[in-house]
Amino acid sequence: MKKHNYSAGPCILPQEVFEKSAQAILNFNNSDLSILEISHRSKDFVAVMDEARALVLELLGLEGKGYQALFLAGGASLEFLMVPYNLMKTDGKAAYLDSGTWANNAIKEAKHYGETVIVASSKEQNYNHIPKGYSVPEDASYFHCTSNNTIFGTQMKSFPQTNVPVVCDMSSDIFSRTLDFSKFDLIYAGAQKNMGPAGATLVVVKEEILGKSGRYIPSMLDYEKHIKAESMYNTPPVFSIYASLLTLQWLKNLGGIAAIEKINEAKANLLYTEIDRNPLFKGAAAIDDRSIMNATFLLNNENQAPIFDKMCKEAGISGLPGHRSVGGYRASMYNALPIESVQILVDIMQALEKNI
Repeated sequence: MKKHNYSAGPCILPQEVFEKSAQAILNFNNSDLSILEISHRSKDFVAVMDEARALVLELLGLEGKGYQALFLAGGASLEFLMVPYNLMKTDGKAAYLDSGTWANNAIKEAKHYGETVIVASSKEQNYNHIPKGYSVPEDASYFHCTSNNTIFGTQMKSFPQTNVPVVCDMSSDIFSRTLDFSKFDLIYAGAQKNMGPAGATLVVVKEEILGKSGRYIPSMLDYEKHIKAESMYNTPPVFSIYASLLTLQWLKNLGGIAAIEKINEAKANLLYTEIDRNPLFKGAAAIDDRSIMNATFLLNNENQAPIFDKMCKEAGISGLPGHRSVGGYRASMYNALPIESVQILVDIMQALEKNI
């Protein structure tokens, strides 16, 4: 029986990506070598890296606008460190929006490198909404925000207008919705939500903001060195990058970000409509800030959880339990999740209502 995978990450990928990457493990490009064993300096893999980096900029609409795309290792969590190392001036400060667990973790790292101003926070409300009405200090080296909060199911619908460089952690909604990506000076994202298997981290950076911190940067943490080496400063996570390329190709063939955004909105509307209609359930996040990627919701009566959980398991639904910080349920509806899977979940919610 097919599983309906709502895992928050690592998560579902397109079926064709699974099939093509599985074949590449056995025989990549008819080389009689596995993608797992080829040299990252080989002509075949250099072509993969070049196409992946170019396709990122194409899909984001950033070609020819002074940006570089990098595939690095270390996860988005390493970027919590690399961003202030590269961007925070030695005598400067950085501004952060505290909208969730990962944003808070980024703040903790930045505090080691200089004054870190928290412009607003929703921590006291258990991050159930996106803070608004704040201002960004004009003398900040950069402003950092997290576009989508996987754990709490909130998503930024707008971004502040500011003259300082804008850095955004888009780990859980990269390539899912149309934005003017040129408004961001640095974007980073772990691969394991909308792009590929865990292991690779995407960084898209406007070159003109680099080299101004005034501090020594260790080579492995220096964006400029990685740009010069074309993401090959050390051995990259080859398989994760290859699978990410396949996913980017799938997205382009689908019609790009604008096309997947319509599908994602349809999935989210289907589920949120049921959450709001069904008297057995309630949403966990503020309605105006609800994420189209991660829908968090609760049962009004927790005693019904065993019945609902059993129904979900029998229907092949996987990965639905919410994070311990919120409880309840979290339906992660990343790009590759088909709307049919969302309909199955809605059908179960309606069946529970009839049976109670």
